[in-house]
Amino acid sequence: MDKQIAAAKRTNNITYAVRDVLLIADEVAKTGKEMLYLNIGDPNIYDFAPPRHMIEDTYKAMLANHNGYSPSSGIKPALAAIIRNAEKKGITNIQDVFITTGASEAIDICLTSLVNEGENILTPTPGYPLYTAIQSKLQMISNPYYLDEENNWQPDVEDIKSKINDKTKAIVLINPNNPTGSNYSTEALQQIIDLALEHDLIIFADEIYDKLLMDGKDHISIASLNSEVPVITFGGLSKNYMVPGFRIGWGIVSGNKNKLSKYLEAINKILRSRLSANHPEQYSIVGALEGTQEHLTVAMEKLTKRRDLTFEMMNAIPGISCVKPEGAFYAFPKLEIKNSDNHFVAELIKETGVVVVPGTGFGQKPRTNHFRLVFLPQEEILEKAYKNIGDFFQKYVEKFEK
Repeated sequence: MDKQIAAAKRTNNITYAVRDVLLIADEVAKTGKEMLYLNIGDPNIYDFAPPRHMIEDTYKAMLANHNGYSPSSGIKPALAAIIRNAEKKGITNIQDVFITTGASEAIDICLTSLVNEGENILTPTPGYPLYTAIQSKLQMISNPYYLDEENNWQPDVEDIKSKINDKTKAIVLINPNNPTGSNYSTEALQQIIDLALEHDLIIFADEIYDKLLMDGKDHISIASLNSEVPVITFGGLSKNYMVPGFRIGWGIVSGNKNKLSKYLEAINKILRSRLSANHPEQYSIVGALEGTQEHLTVAMEKLTKRRDLTFEMMNAIPGISCVKPEGAFYAFPKLEIKNSDNHFVAELIKETGVVVVPGTGFGQKPRTNHFRLVFLPQEEILEKAYKNIGDFFQKYVEKFEK
């Protein structure tokens, strides 16, 4: 009998709930049931598209044969545009900028360059599961902090403070937040800066949704509030410019130069070793950041209507409550059930074909249950999905909660 090849132990705890639910959904789809997918934040599946000039800029770059490797950190015009855009947001004292294969690669590189086995970073709960996946890969110690559902999912600063220890290297912020859609207050951001300075921590500011704000809200980049605190601000084209498949992201390093010098050397070692991000697509960055932003006006009109529909219909279901999202295109409704949200979501998919993601996949306070939904689809799809969720919830309670 052939001996099986053992997998590395570092992969044991890696999960990605957003796609893991598709294992159930794919089986249900085979039965011919109509499927309503509210699980993946991909605007291109629905009625969103990038500005045409971005596609044309990439095409022209390919025709000009910019199809080889780029410099490891990215092409100069794109890097300069990223810096100009950061400065418009109030970010100063910039020490380095680099372009990566999506913001995900930037996050992976920066964590790999910073954290040793047995050390930890403070990660938001709920939060994007990429961070916990990298945490497992690097054999870091889990150190989650909570967002406060009773306070519009703002970071619980006292919880962060209580969890800093001598092995803590960084604080992660996802703002606007995935999965809750929250937009952090200046007060909370300033308190986090104070903690980072007091404990010599770096701040990882994941701001990939920073242009997708509703209700006239402003987004505040945490790096803009203090020029000395070490911050890496992560951004990219994926969400704001409707090209997640481009896989173009970046990191902006700002703060005290002396504190950051050795760390930057380590980051650039890894950047050089993996050669470069996609070369021709980097030529779309200047036009994206500095060209017309008309697509954002159109997108936010759609998203605001769909957010309002989501908020109203979710809160109309007895046993489900939902904090109103202010940014991105996610909501994180709370379930008043005795069973787990994993069980609820599995049964929901089997019974209705509505695909959402259990809150467990993003983290949540003990003894609470949630699910994440994406409100990118057109209103008629959302209305049908939400009606199905409401009808199913009552059946679920009668069948499993008595």
